[in-house]
Amino acid sequence: MIHGVILAGGKGERFWPLSRAEHPKQLLRLISSKTMLQETIDRVLPLISSERILVVTSEDIVSPILDEISLLKQENILAEPFGRDTCLAIGLAAKHLQKTDPNAVMVVLSADHIIQPAEKLLDIISIGAQIAQDEDKLITIGINPTRAETNYGYVKMGEPYKVFGSIAVYQVEAFTEKPKPLVANEYYYGHQHLWNSGMFIWSVDAILKAIKSCQPDTAAALDEYAVSIGTENEKEALRALYGKSDPISIDFAILENAENVLTIRGDIVWDDVGSWNALERYKDKDQENNVVIGEVRLSNTYETAIYNDSDGIIVALGVSDLVIVKTKDIVLVAHKTQVNDVKKIIAELSQDDSMKKYL
Repeated sequence: MIHGVILAGGKGERFWPLSRAEHPKQLLRLISSKTMLQETIDRVLPLISSERILVVTSEDIVSPILDEISLLKQENILAEPFGRDTCLAIGLAAKHLQKTDPNAVMVVLSADHIIQPAEKLLDIISIGAQIAQDEDKLITIGINPTRAETNYGYVKMGEPYKVFGSIAVYQVEAFTEKPKPLVANEYYYGHQHLWNSGMFIWSVDAILKAIKSCQPDTAAALDEYAVSIGTENEKEALRALYGKSDPISIDFAILENAENVLTIRGDIVWDDVGSWNALERYKDKDQENNVVIGEVRLSNTYETAIYNDSDGIIVALGVSDLVIVKTKDIVLVAHKTQVNDVKKIIAELSQDDSMKKYL
């Protein structure tokens, strides 16, 4: 049976000050009237019912998630005591699924992506699940690049593996993480590379076997933890598991080392909505190419994204190429080319006890 595993543990720091510790990016309404997490769930419900969805997230935001999304119950949540990156999060979900459905196929999704149209994604998932059910394969969903993006990882397509109508599956030749501009340009025009979307499909058995082969210490720790699932010792064992595990992504830990990796070429609109600059790609703009959300008044202002999430008004006069965000207690003004450096400010604030209330 197909199960959805949604990774929702990130902090979304690049969307500060709207994204905060108790209300991170996955609970923001950035693209529509729904939270990013709700959008992700709704996208797969035609194929995966709500009782077969697991959300792996930080224990700090379990309550906000349950308050925001009525469809989810406590049994839909796996709460991490602290972050240890995607390899452990996926291994944890696999161990829980193995208890209830040893033949489960996992569809791993992120809680903060834009994907259109949803129907095409479901076609891709169905094909990947069919392969994963029948074969010992680890499947990534690759996206046709629409620009020479340097902030994404890439998958190099190898030999064709199978074709299902208009959807092609390839063996994976190599992974590349965030290439330099010249290399990204070569990838874009060479048509041999896909964006690594961070969406995966595999059977529980295949991924646990791969973890055992490539990360034996993690596999042993997961086996030790699994004995406690469903017992009164589970929470304590989970904290011990995370305390002894090193942070590493599923890409570095497994996919770059395994020999049974495939990629499905996804001809869909996809974006990981990584920073405030992503809004201009998907939100409506005025005639001066400004993105405006909330109560705002502009004059001689161009190519600027303005998000007012509080009472009052933002007035911008004679500016361009900025990101302006106002919450109840913070105002952010940044040039578009510098907006990702907000993480440096967050790091500085975290060192000052009097400033931590703003994180």
